Amino acid sequence: MNHKLFLILFTLFFTIQFSSAQYEGYTSSRWENQQKVEEQFFELQDRTTFKNHLKQLTLRPHVVGSEANTVARKYIVSVMQNAGLKVKEYPYDVYLPKEPGTSLIEIVTPTRKVLNQKEDILEGDPFSKDLSLWKGWNAFSGSGDVTAEIVYANYGRKEDFEELKALGVDVKGKIVLARYGGNFRGFKAKFAESNGAAGLIIYTDPKDSGFTKGLVYPEGPYYNESTIQRGSLLTTDFTGDPLTPFEPALPLSGKQKVKRLTPAEAQFHTIPVTPIAYGEAEKILGQMKGKPVPQRWQGGLPFTYRLEGGEQLTVRLKVNQKIDFVRATNVVGMIKGSEAPDEWIILGSHYDAWGFGATDPNSGTAMLLSLSETLGKLAKSGIPPKRSILIAHWDAEEHGVIGSSEWVEQMRDELNAKGIAYMNFDGGVSGKNFGASAAPTLKNTVIEASKKVKYPYTDQTLFEFWKKDNPIEPKIGNLGGGSDHIAFYMHVGVPSMSGGAGGTNLYHSNYDSFQFYEQFVDPEFQMGPMVEQMAGLMALRLANGDLISYNLNKYPADLKMHFDAATAKIKKYDKQFEGFQKVAKAIETLQKTSEKLTLEIEMFLNQKALPKKKISNLNQQLIGLEKSFISEKGMYFGSWYKSLYASSDPFSGYAAWILPGLEYEIALKSSERLEEWEQRYVNAIRSLNDKMLRMNATVTGE
Repeated sequence: MNHKLFLILFTLFFTIQFSSAQYEGYTSSRWENQQKVEEQFFELQDRTTFKNHLKQLTLRPHVVGSEANTVARKYIVSVMQNAGLKVKEYPYDVYLPKEPGTSLIEIVTPTRKVLNQKEDILEGDPFSKDLSLWKGWNAFSGSGDVTAEIVYANYGRKEDFEELKALGVDVKGKIVLARYGGNFRGFKAKFAESNGAAGLIIYTDPKDSGFTKGLVYPEGPYYNESTIQRGSLLTTDFTGDPLTPFEPALPLSGKQKVKRLTPAEAQFHTIPVTPIAYGEAEKILGQMKGKPVPQRWQGGLPFTYRLEGGEQLTVRLKVNQKIDFVRATNVVGMIKGSEAPDEWIILGSHYDAWGFGATDPNSGTAMLLSLSETLGKLAKSGIPPKRSILIAHWDAEEHGVIGSSEWVEQMRDELNAKGIAYMNFDGGVSGKNFGASAAPTLKNTVIEASKKVKYPYTDQTLFEFWKKDNPIEPKIGNLGGGSDHIAFYMHVGVPSMSGGAGGTNLYHSNYDSFQFYEQFVDPEFQMGPMVEQMAGLMALRLANGDLISYNLNKYPADLKMHFDAATAKIKKYDKQFEGFQKVAKAIETLQKTSEKLTLEIEMFLNQKALPKKKISNLNQQLIGLEKSFISEKGMYFGSWYKSLYASSDPFSGYAAWILPGLEYEIALKSSERLEEWEQRYVNAIRSLNDKMLRMNATVTGE
């Protein structure tokens, strides 16, 4: 029988006999044992700990650099040490504002009125009375004191400012009023400043979260008229500490010195920026007398929105915000692998918050602490993971995804050699709607774990509940920006996922407290244990397989889909474009190689005895696959972003850009560099194909 025919017959046999029982990367015996491990994991879980941890973590507001954040960190350390994890702290001296400083928003004419910048104290909500709560503020605002006319700019997106120009509205020297949503708030400041604005005020419109959506807090989960969204404005062409691109911001007093930019060299905004509630924004918007806005710009307040306030309406905006070095400290706990300790599965969430941070971030923090305890019990019972599982709690995320980025920069070499996966759970239990985004190789890991986890309040599995209107399986998104997966995935190429249960919440406000969580998010505290089970199953399955359970066939399938989408976009502005023919051939070759390798691995794993040296060799090769997409040259919009496969959208900050090199050219409506990009992508795909061929040779001994 020739080899090709054998592979076909084996595929058919395997599909019938093994696919329902055996998991990717596992021998049948190890998979049988893994089922027992998972049942033990479920039995050891204490479903009450999530609530207790969340309550402790949210006793006080705890912004980075505060005493309360230190208390939260010490609690995290204590819990993980008691669980049996080996805990290490990673300190950094980061250049950031840890306090709002002074600020003022005042209507000057026609009638002077100072506007409120802090949430109301509410009867029945003792958390709202906390004296350590601060007014609304945007970290990394420029300092200044300006009085000027008002222009409304919708969401303050690039296209919104372009439309204002097309409508004949000049923002130069004026204060822009924009609503939250549509892009990262830092880009609202960036676009306002680049168009000559003197200042920026940002508010959450009730159309986006407020009375038009449903009952407002404290009667419901939506923003009331005094709710304010805080947040960082840091907008650089890299992620992390603004003075140390590419290098960790190690302590200033440490032995190892790090070259830092001067503050003058850093990419900081210069105009004053501050947030406000829609109840106060209404006092400005209601007095504007200019032309009506385009209908799609109309918000939820009960009057026609106008583009300009005119000369009769002037507003004063004053911000004086100090930026200095602040100590930020990550906490990383490890359960050491019994067979391959230098192969790492990393789970993480940040712990710093703008206020109490019940949903964001500490629902994720509390879940990971509960998971630490369950995995610790499992290890103490004599069932440690085969590979090491690391659980990380990042600091200074809210100011610009800083803590995790500095750690990745510090651990770059180790992550290149050891990093199997990073799983992010920022605000991971902030509602009842489960969702996830992931690298192609990890999507199946997420799907399969969801089939074993029960969804609370139903008789369905999470998989059944999650897929809803999708006939085959739930839809898993692509990773964008905004959280701690960025450096892992987009800078060093560790396959990553981000997920959890989400829902309506009081994002970045002083009302995001334990009381809000208990009242509106999950009164019975059942979602935390469910997400813990998901996170634990994914971690254990990646940790315990003979081979790392990447889905190799997703690479060519997803690449083809995304190149087809990019081609269609380019043809809309370049009618002469004939497509990426070299890429298409490279993907076709990769598809054949990945299919063959997958079959060879399946046959290999069904042998009676597996050579340990070959297993170790194959796993190291698997870890190296994603690095095919890492380009030292990086992106034209920022060389720190090195992944050719994925990045955050540099014009919005949040959206996922798949094939970012092409997406940037598409955004510019340019064809000049398409030939260069095709070659760079062809080289990456060929590199991935060559690595798979070498793996195939290792498997077969050829």
